[in-house]
Amino acid sequence: MTSGPQDPQQGGYGQQPPQGGPPQYGQQPGYGQQSGYGQQSGYGQGGPEQPGQYAYPAAPGAQYGGAPEAPTERPTTVKAGIGAFLANTILGLIASIITFTSLDSQIDDLVVDQALTRDEASAALTIGAGIGLLLTAAYLLVLFFAWKGRNWARIVLWVLGGLSVLFSLLGAGSLGFLGLLGLLLTIAGIVLLALKPSSDWYKAETQRRNRL
Repeated sequence: MTSGPQDPQQGGYGQQPPQGGPPQYGQQPGYGQQSGYGQQSGYGQGGPEQPGQYAYPAAPGAQYGGAPEAPTERPTTVKAGIGAFLANTILGLIASIITFTSLDSQIDDLVVDQALTRDEASAALTIGAGIGLLLTAAYLLVLFFAWKGRNWARIVLWVLGGLSVLFSLLGAGSLGFLGLLGLLLTIAGIVLLALKPSSDWYKAETQRRNRL
């Protein structure tokens, strides 16, 4: 005797579950589905957009929009070396101010030695003062870049400092107190910026900027 039609809500033994629904106990999962038996529970389970567990995080500052690498701390040799060059520049400005306090005598010397008129001598001193101020401003700019870790600025300071020492030694007989003090400061600045801690710092700063 045949049984009546089964309730569509009750599946028969071994019957496949409706497409898209979870398999019942004892039923085989559909093609491409995970079996319900032994399946991990949803408690603590990540969502479908959870990244793979073997993904490596990006290095600090390497991802897009990361914070740039901070400059390394200046060693004492760099601070003292640039400070020596800066002190020598200040001494030069003081010497120039002292010279211009006796401007009339400077004009008289030019009139006698160079056979110039007073107007020509005054114009020559004014032009010389203007050029001196421009050179001082350029020198301070080089000091600024050397302070910021630019190795080319350190090389410029070496060259200018070496020429200054050479000319000072050639005229050592006429050096006053300020001139002698400026000579010693220049030598100290050259040596301090050439020491190993200074060289290592400039190298590290150059590499850091290349990575930016």
